[in-house]
Amino acid sequence: MLTRIVVAALAALGNVAGASAETVADFYKGKTVQLIVGYGTGGGYDVYARALARHIGRHIPGNPNVVVQNMPGAGSLRAANFLYNAAPKDGTAFGLFARNMPLLAILGSNPNVQFDPRKFTWLGSSSSFADDAYLLFVRKDAAVKSVDDARKPGGPPLLLAGTAEGATGNDVPILLRDALGFNIKLIAGYPDSGAIFLAVDRKEAEGRTVDYSSVKTSKPDWLKADGNMRVLVQFGRTTRHPDFPDVPTARELARDGKSRALIEVAELPLNLARPYVAPPGVPAERAKALQDAFLAAHRDPQFLEDAARLKMDVSPVTSDEVMRLIEKIGGAPPEILKTIDKLLADNKGG
Repeated sequence: MLTRIVVAALAALGNVAGASAETVADFYKGKTVQLIVGYGTGGGYDVYARALARHIGRHIPGNPNVVVQNMPGAGSLRAANFLYNAAPKDGTAFGLFARNMPLLAILGSNPNVQFDPRKFTWLGSSSSFADDAYLLFVRKDAAVKSVDDARKPGGPPLLLAGTAEGATGNDVPILLRDALGFNIKLIAGYPDSGAIFLAVDRKEAEGRTVDYSSVKTSKPDWLKADGNMRVLVQFGRTTRHPDFPDVPTARELARDGKSRALIEVAELPLNLARPYVAPPGVPAERAKALQDAFLAAHRDPQFLEDAARLKMDVSPVTSDEVMRLIEKIGGAPPEILKTIDKLLADNKGG
């Protein structure tokens, strides 16, 4: 009997040792990793995700296959909630959602937010926005043709298209209106960036706010001198982008210190312009492997060649830097966060 007990104990120990000896490469070998994108196909977030999916697998130990799954809804809030609560926590899923999602969670007033941004397994951001700009594009045949027109008391409203609360394309127009005095009417509810581009081209809306890098990739005709679009304001920059030296920044247009402070805090999420996360609770060694692979992919000559062809802004941000930025957003003056929260809450559905 004693012999049988000893043999059983040794066998159990052997099984534990065998399980614990599985390496990260062993785990990922032959597996498929899902890359969840919080928007539909064709927009800027989707372009970034698909470019990364083509290359990051080479840098994850075991070289798994990486496939993109689009999960649009509520300005990417659906994807953020899924990644936090329902996605596999074993390292076989990570994703990309709107840069404003951490701010939306920190504000705390949206009951549909079901995640704590500090508890995600952050991989980093593809862009720090250092060489990018968030631009207000307006059709040249719109009644509003200048900043002065947009701020004229009693003037015609500028009709802009957006997706949903928590997306930069909704929040920035609201700030331009309420902090800078622009006469803007926002039509929210478009499913993704591609639908908004189409809405503007069809004259359902007169303009939109969008990343410069996204326009270069998805709608380069908007940048042609003889095209039908003009840029009125650039957001997310302390100085004017060199490609738009005659276009004022939002900070320049601030009428007082409070408005400028609102703009500065609202611009912080742009520093994590293309944020990637895995769910909370991913085993530490796999989380580290994903974080290392994320940065390695952004140094990969093949990825960089792909990004240059797609005119993507590649200025990667590490997971630690993302966490510091989230803490900076959370540490903003409470009265500023409260004002931003009220502005956004008062304009749901816009």
